Amino acid sequence: MNKLPIIKNRHRISLARRMALAAGLSTALLSAAPAMAEDSMQSAGTITMEGQGSVSVAPDMAVISASVVTTTKTTADGLAENSAAIAGVIKALKGEGIEAKDIQTAGFGIYPRYDSVKNSSTRQPDITGYEIRNGVEVKVRDLAKLGDLLTLVVESGANSMNGIRFEVSDPAEKLDEARKKAVEAARHKAEVFAAAAGVELGAIQSISETGVQMPRPVMMRAEGTMMAKAVPVEAGEETISANVTIRWTLK
Repeated sequence: MNKLPIIKNRHRISLARRMALAAGLSTALLSAAPAMAEDSMQSAGTITMEGQGSVSVAPDMAVISASVVTTTKTTADGLAENSAAIAGVIKALKGEGIEAKDIQTAGFGIYPRYDSVKNSSTRQPDITGYEIRNGVEVKVRDLAKLGDLLTLVVESGANSMNGIRFEVSDPAEKLDEARKKAVEAARHKAEVFAAAAGVELGAIQSISETGVQMPRPVMMRAEGTMMAKAVPVEAGEETISANVTIRWTLK
């Protein structure tokens, strides 16, 4: 007769335990939900793309490199003759409005000339004379005057033209344009890939510049004898480019 109440009490205790376990499990699941959500977001992954942007720019400045070359028996006589000739070149340039800050001496040197006939392993060759070189580099900021100035340099005494170098005087603004285009190119590619994969771009994780290409000086040789008329020259165009690498999270 006393067994039935004992069985009922055991049933009540078992039920209470199950309810307590269920409540504990619910609490554990709720506390784990933020971590699971974070793991889900992280598992969406990232996407990394490179982009390149370039801008074409016309050179707005040229640098003429010319020299006076004098051959002489003695250095004293040759130096006096050479100095007078290069001074005439500089005077003519200034007379055409070229400022002193845009004229720079370059490539001065005195070089012995040897008797090649007596050149042997047993005897030092004799010096038969000297070659004296003195040059100038001239910045031409108005390209419309370049052809006339080339002719002027030769007519005023320069007998060696080392070349013409075209440059962009201030490429910084154009470089910023190329950088913007590089970022746009990287984003466009990332959006195409993300759409194809059925995801969306999230926030940018990192962005870095991976390369810059600035205009390289273009040398043009001035060959042959200069005529009285202006020398024809064409500056062409240069390219400024930038590369970026960007990483996005994926939603």
